[in-house]
Amino acid sequence: MIFIETKLPGAYKIELERHQDERGFFARAWCQHEWMTKGLNPRLVQCNISFNKQRGTLRGMHWQTTPYAEAKLVRCTMGAMYDVIIDLRPDSSTYRQYDAFILTPEDGNMLYVPEGFAHGFLTLVDHTEVFYQMSEFYHPENQAGVRWNDPAFGIHWIEEVRVVSDRDMHYPDYYGSRKAS
Repeated sequence: MIFIETKLPGAYKIELERHQDERGFFARAWCQHEWMTKGLNPRLVQCNISFNKQRGTLRGMHWQTTPYAEAKLVRCTMGAMYDVIIDLRPDSSTYRQYDAFILTPEDGNMLYVPEGFAHGFLTLVDHTEVFYQMSEFYHPENQAGVRWNDPAFGIHWIEEVRVVSDRDMHYPDYYGSRKAS
């Protein structure tokens, strides 16, 4: 795996290191030892799949609060997605900044989202599937979110948002008083 730190410290784009031959390729997609060497949270307790029927489906921006803050490893397994993260760690030099990436199954890239970040994505084609590996179990009482179009972040969505859940549409504005951790 090739770890490329994003402009938001602690978040990584991870590229597959492919070993190719006439059959195709082999690549490691996760290794506890490599995670620990990089100082990333190596705990994996849950895997989730999000299937999205329609292009322009937006999910996010979500995170879990303490004591159940979670790191995520996100990969697009079918279709294409615009993956967005926001640094919500108040002591961070990149507090309230976002970064975004296009993920597809063909590129095989993944995104490591550390604790204290909001995460969301927009599907770029119909029938997009996203695979998540989580460091913490889901705790509904600790779920949190900010609105995908909150002016506090100024996220540039590269395509039209067509489908959004009622919950994601109606998160309140973020004023900096919430804690992501």
